Amino acid sequence: MASTYLKQRTVDNDAVTSIQASDQVSQTVKGVIDHIRRDGDSAVRQYSEKFDKWSPQSFKLSDSDIEDIMSKVPDQVIKDIKKVQSNVRKFAEAQKNSLSELELEIEPGVFLGHKNVPIQNVGAYIPGGRYPLLASAHMTIVTAKVAGVPNVIACTPPIMGRIPHATIAAMYLAGADEIFILGGVQAVAAMAVGTDTIRKVDFIAGPGNAFVAEAKRQLFGEVGIDLFAGPTEVLIVADHKADPFTCATDLLSQAEHGPDTPAILITTSTEVAKKTIAHVDELLKILPTAELAGTSWSKFGEVVVVEDLEKAYTLADVYASEHVQILTENPREALVKMKNYGALFLGDRTCVSYGDKCIGTNHVLPTRGAARYTGGLWVGKYLRTCTYQIVEDDKASGELGLLCGRAARVENFEGHARSGDLRAHRFLGTEFDWIKEGNYQSNGHAV
Repeated sequence: MASTYLKQRTVDNDAVTSIQASDQVSQTVKGVIDHIRRDGDSAVRQYSEKFDKWSPQSFKLSDSDIEDIMSKVPDQVIKDIKKVQSNVRKFAEAQKNSLSELELEIEPGVFLGHKNVPIQNVGAYIPGGRYPLLASAHMTIVTAKVAGVPNVIACTPPIMGRIPHATIAAMYLAGADEIFILGGVQAVAAMAVGTDTIRKVDFIAGPGNAFVAEAKRQLFGEVGIDLFAGPTEVLIVADHKADPFTCATDLLSQAEHGPDTPAILITTSTEVAKKTIAHVDELLKILPTAELAGTSWSKFGEVVVVEDLEKAYTLADVYASEHVQILTENPREALVKMKNYGALFLGDRTCVSYGDKCIGTNHVLPTRGAARYTGGLWVGKYLRTCTYQIVEDDKASGELGLLCGRAARVENFEGHARSGDLRAHRFLGTEFDWIKEGNYQSNGHAV
């Protein structure tokens, strides 16, 4: 039986791309970046006034500002933030502990190694807009601090002209060293290029709207970034035993992110497929975020019936979705069968929303098929694996010099070859026409 589409998207992938990175968005973002690069803080203030109606004396929160804000956040919210951040921290620490530094003596006197060195300055962007994403503070800042990043600058926009207290609490408790009430392209650009009041960073992490995503794309190379972000995606693989109401609920839980979220069901059961569609239609009548979720479902929702789970996993790998939820009798099977996904959510006791909000894995994940070649944000993204080498034996250095000379001359790199020749001459006594005695001083040591 071939795959049967009971519901197909009405907008193709190219259209998604054009929505997110249109020429108009690109040009607008470029103009803002160029202006901030040229005029610094005055340009930042101009765009904050224009886009957010926000122009305080200082965008940076003082210690007393933060203390006052923290006092206004309900105790239960603080407790929940601390609990979620504890989960994120535990998992990030376990990830870091799985990484090893090494030093290997590949032959007598020749040592090769690597160290995991934290990025020194990181910028974390915490979105506001229609949703104040507290969880993004946990994912970006806590993880950076676990990696050992000494300086984390965090920016978040005002919401309707007001400071988002709970978001600030999350940023502060996560360990941000400086907190700015600043949003959009102006925040990303200021962190990337640096101004008189905002420290230049080496790496920027965190999700955002199309303008923020485009700013990160344009600035990549000048700074590192976590991922090229696209709309949130969810894909469910379900067998005949899956509950259609659960499928529908979990599809809509992600569709509410925005009007362009792909929400896909691949199932082996026609009955599960039809009932899921019916439940989605009914749930949209009562969902407070139905305007967004319904638009995504209408334009980007898909329901596919396949012959068996092997074909379901194969098709799911083609999509390479950001979030893949497995609602099958044996969900752990997907760990073996599937290869392309941002994150797996196994079994009906698990849901994508847990990953988004509280369970402890990172919710900054690859979209638009990028799961074929990269994973999501994790503690390792904030670490640079840097190699080193040292030759402590005269004979070993001389022999490497001979090998280097031969290898380099095959490639016509005479300068490289002569660096090797010099060591061969110094430590083995090998003669070379271009080396004359007295041309160098030797202390008799390799280093």
